[in-house]
Amino acid sequence: MGVEGTEALVHVLNEYEKESKSSVIDIAEQRFEKRLTEEIADLRGGIEKSKSDTIKWMFLFWIGQIGAVVGIILAVFK
Repeated sequence: MGVEGTEALVHVLNEYEKESKSSVIDIAEQRFEKRLTEEIADLRGGIEKSKSDTIKWMFLFWIGQIGAVVGIILAVFK
């Protein structure tokens, strides 16, 4: 092969290694972004459900409080 052939082969192998590493990094990056997007969507859904549950319980609490205050007022004026 000779010195020039060996150097050319080393150069080709080094370039292949760089491209391979770059390809692997790109694939891992794409998978990470996809997974992150899915997790964010799940998190947003959970937050929205939590908010709606909190609002529901707040209204139930307020209705109970209004009932108690009305009952106290009626008891005082009788």
